[in-house]
Amino acid sequence: MMNESFSVNQPTRIRFGVNALSDLAEMVSELGGSNVFLVVDPGLKSAGFVDKIEAPLKEAGIPFEIYDRVDPEPGLSLADKGAELAKKAGSDCVVGVGGGSAMDVAKAISILLTNGGKAEDYLGLNKIGKPGVPKIMIPTTAGTGAEVTFTAVFINEKTKSKGGMNGDPLYPDAAILDPALTLTLPPHVTAATGIDAFTHALEAFVSTQAHTISDMYAAEAMDLISRNLGKAYAHGGNIEARSAMMMGSLLGGKALATAGVGLVHAMAYPLGGMFGIPHGLANAVLLPFVVEYNIIGNPDKYAQVAEIMGCETAGLSQREAAFAAVEAIWDLNHDVMIPGSLEDLNIPRKEIPKMAEIALTVTVPVKNNPRKPSVEDVIAIYEAAFDGG
Repeated sequence: MMNESFSVNQPTRIRFGVNALSDLAEMVSELGGSNVFLVVDPGLKSAGFVDKIEAPLKEAGIPFEIYDRVDPEPGLSLADKGAELAKKAGSDCVVGVGGGSAMDVAKAISILLTNGGKAEDYLGLNKIGKPGVPKIMIPTTAGTGAEVTFTAVFINEKTKSKGGMNGDPLYPDAAILDPALTLTLPPHVTAATGIDAFTHALEAFVSTQAHTISDMYAAEAMDLISRNLGKAYAHGGNIEARSAMMMGSLLGGKALATAGVGLVHAMAYPLGGMFGIPHGLANAVLLPFVVEYNIIGNPDKYAQVAEIMGCETAGLSQREAAFAAVEAIWDLNHDVMIPGSLEDLNIPRKEIPKMAEIALTVTVPVKNNPRKPSVEDVIAIYEAAFDGG
């Protein structure tokens, strides 16, 4: 610990709890907002969620504009169009409601309102000059942790590649986490977003940038998610399991914001950019294959992952305990019906070399990874994932 050197900046104000949504109008006012631009996943409208979000704003007399043109893998143009509409509406506060896509679009709109230009101008690290207008995130899944991170990820329509804006101004000013909003999530969404959150925590835990604080977040997140994902999947109305999952997702987001993610995320990017595979599902399918590859890079940490996931490791060597983590991940995926291979996702095998090249251009996650991969390594992992476990 004496050799550690790290910096932590996590400015997001958090309100957590059942019915925390009722505090939305109060939070808007606290942040100085008076006219809200509401970015929502389109599916929330048909599910009746938008009415719930609108209610506290209407009661407080706060005007708002709804923007529901959000795709599961959003393109940069969605942020540009949203900023144009928000500026026209005179919005001075952005609220993102839904999964990671809606929250990422909301973050970008906030930044564009004060910095100008196009979303494309801010791809990369630390290219954002000014803070955005106040932004509040309200997740309706327990998965992305985007409500507490400084990243917004998009498809670049010009290059067909996936990339992110990254910088402290993207941190949301506030987040409202209301587990009641996740009670009606379909099982398959619960599964993919839950494994996504677990992946955030695990990759942060074994990251080359990991430290005492990130480990604290990551370990608790992995514990909560591994013990509660099956319960939330089996019975969506289990509010205790849903609350634990939302807390696990939040802590996983804090872990990744302080220590980063690794090769699973880098390899998931081409699946989203080239084939439109939802991010959480791509992570979930790739996770056990990447973990098995990575073990020799940090066997001690992977042995700890096995213990956190409830594996009996007494009497096992460190290596045996580390590989027990792979089996535990397979069991977790199997319990919540995650597809077992890339072939199940209809990914063309012939595209694997191209996917590998693209994955290695996602430089920060690759740098964070506990084992330095070559293009041949990444191809081999994709091929193993194509064939399945």
